Amino acid sequence: MTDAASPRSALEVLGPGLVTGAADDDPSGIGTYSQVGAQFGYAMAWTMFFGFPLLASIQAICARIGATTGRGIAQNLRRHYPPAVLRVVVVMLLVANVINLGADLGAMGEVLALIMPGPVLAYTALFGLVSVVLEVFVSYNRFASILRWATLSLFAYVGVVFVAHVPWGIAIRSIVVPQLALDRAQAMALVAIFGTTISPYLFFWQAGQEVEEQHRRHIKPLHVSPRRVAGIELKRIRTDTLVGMGFSHLVALFIIIATAATLHANGVRDIESAAQAAEALRPIAGEFAFALFALGIIGTGMLAVPILAGSAAYAVSETFGWTEGLDRKPREAKAFYGVIAAATVGGVALNLTGIDPMKALYWAAVVNGLLAPPLMVITMLIAQNRKVMGKLTIGRGLAFGGWLSTAVMWIVAAVFLIS
Repeated sequence: MTDAASPRSALEVLGPGLVTGAADDDPSGIGTYSQVGAQFGYAMAWTMFFGFPLLASIQAICARIGATTGRGIAQNLRRHYPPAVLRVVVVMLLVANVINLGADLGAMGEVLALIMPGPVLAYTALFGLVSVVLEVFVSYNRFASILRWATLSLFAYVGVVFVAHVPWGIAIRSIVVPQLALDRAQAMALVAIFGTTISPYLFFWQAGQEVEEQHRRHIKPLHVSPRRVAGIELKRIRTDTLVGMGFSHLVALFIIIATAATLHANGVRDIESAAQAAEALRPIAGEFAFALFALGIIGTGMLAVPILAGSAAYAVSETFGWTEGLDRKPREAKAFYGVIAAATVGGVALNLTGIDPMKALYWAAVVNGLLAPPLMVITMLIAQNRKVMGKLTIGRGLAFGGWLSTAVMWIVAAVFLIS
């Protein structure tokens, strides 16, 4: 039996938070950050610096809910809130996740076709198949390890920055000094950035993964664990989440800087997808930068697609009380793995309909933008409810960060609807 208090390596400490943060930079997110860099140059770089504590706060709270109660977000909703609330949340999450899956798989297919000419739809379906096979048939321990190592693909965007000619004085000033024009273009860019960064599927995934980690390590939920064990686990969650969300925002910042230094600087102001951003880099920054950017998209896609499908499976399974968990054998959790397969197939199918992927992402952003604020309110109420969390309700500092993040997302949703 594993003792939570025993010394653990850095790779063991960095788990659900690191993977969740890295998955935030999925191909659709890369497309958003690329468009922001191409359109505004360095002017919107500050959003990554100021957005980091917002995402870190809400993700840490979701992780603590999962670890403390031993249940995911949807299961806590089912136990403590009206059934109608749970149904609306899960349906909206499913819609948004399937659209995101379609956009990410389509982007990966397009990028592979740039590197190795071939049929985009066949490549898209192949990525979907590989993702499902890994998630269903690979053991949880090995799959979790694969996801952790897949986060290294994000370093490709660090490499792009170092082969571009970046005016670092301007870039650094833009990171720490907000530039607000308050026009419609910047307002919509803010909505896109925060809507891409703070996404409901990340809430469900990280909470579910904390429960999986307890099963793997044979640890009880923290509200019934010895105080010493609970304290060590909460410290691990804090470190894991801070590192993961910091990594996520740093990579997003590098993508904005890279596209600002290359595309924006050369008059390319309109990017509609991650694949287009990679292709546009080729004549400007060279083959090496193009290859790094393109391979990064495929790597992050292979990281994000299982998480999008997995978060949907957690939510649906917790709603109906089905056996769930990536640590289960396929025969033990048929419905859980069935949702993973169905969501991925739905994403692939979207690419067969001829729907404009940018319009699909727009509607995914609409759904996420409307779902995130009320879900964050409910999450905060759960985290501060002693009947749910026992003596491990969140402290004042984390509560302040969570409510601030929630308020920002309500403002973002309002701006989105008005615009």
